[in-house]
Amino acid sequence: MTSQRLAVWGDPIAHSKSPQLHAAAYGALGLDWEYTRRQVGEAAFDTALAALDDSWRGLSLTMPLKEKAHRASVAHDRYADLTGAANTLLLTDGIRGFNTDVGGIVDALEQQDLLSIDAVRILGAGATASSALVACVEAGARTVDVRARRPERAAELAALGRRLGVSITVSSFHDDAADVGLTVATLPGGSVLDEETSARLSGSGGALFDVAYSPWPSALASVWSGGPAVSGEGMLLRQAVRQIRVFVQGDQSIPLPSEDAVVAAMEAAL
Repeated sequence: MTSQRLAVWGDPIAHSKSPQLHAAAYGALGLDWEYTRRQVGEAAFDTALAALDDSWRGLSLTMPLKEKAHRASVAHDRYADLTGAANTLLLTDGIRGFNTDVGGIVDALEQQDLLSIDAVRILGAGATASSALVACVEAGARTVDVRARRPERAAELAALGRRLGVSITVSSFHDDAADVGLTVATLPGGSVLDEETSARLSGSGGALFDVAYSPWPSALASVWSGGPAVSGEGMLLRQAVRQIRVFVQGDQSIPLPSEDAVVAAMEAAL
C-alpha cells in the first residue's frame, strides 16, 4: 500500500506511547504508513480536523477530544454510540467514529483474570469512565458504584448504567464505601486524592485497574492495599490493536493478518 498518514491527538500528548505501538504494528504488517503525535486542544480540534487532506487515513484521540470526535463523526460503531465518545476516527469514507477503549479494557481485564466480578467501582465521570462502565458490564458486573469529584457531572453515566441494566449509584469520593471486587480508576494521569480518601477507597476496593500508565505507579496505585494494582498499559496496547484493525480493515472485531506477530512487535515496542 502507498504511504498514508495517521496521528494521535490530545492535550497533553508528549507522554503518549501510541506512536511506537502503531509504528511497530505497521512495520510487522509491511505497511509504509506514517503515525505521529500532535498536541490539539478542544478549541483547536474542529479547525485542525477540517484542515486534513486526502493523505490522512485516520486519527487516534485521547483526552480531552473523545467527545468532540464523536460529534464530528457521521457514523459510529456500537461502542461509540453507547458512550458518546470516539477515540478513533477513520477518514477514508466520510468521518467514522469508533470507541476501542471499551474492548481494550475488556481484553486487558481478561489478561489479568479480572472478569465476572459482580460489584465494581469506577472512579471518575468523564469519557473514559463511560467506556469503563460499558466494559465492566460486558465483563460481568451487575452493580456499579461511581465516585466523582462532582457527582452531578455523572448524570449521563448513571443514565447509561440504567440503559445497560445494572444497578448503579453515584456519590462523591468522600462518602462511605461498601466492598467491591474491582476498582477501575479513570482519573487523568497525575491525579492525587487525599490520604484519607485513598485509604477508604483502597480498603474496600478490591483489585485496582488504573487506566493511567504514565507516571507509574500512579499516586493511587502507590498506596493501594485492597488487592493487586494493574496499570493501564495493557489497555493501551489492546485498544491500539483494535484501532489498527479499524485503520487497516474498517472493523475492530476482525483480527489482523498474523495478529499474534503484530501484538508481539507492539509489546516489544512498549
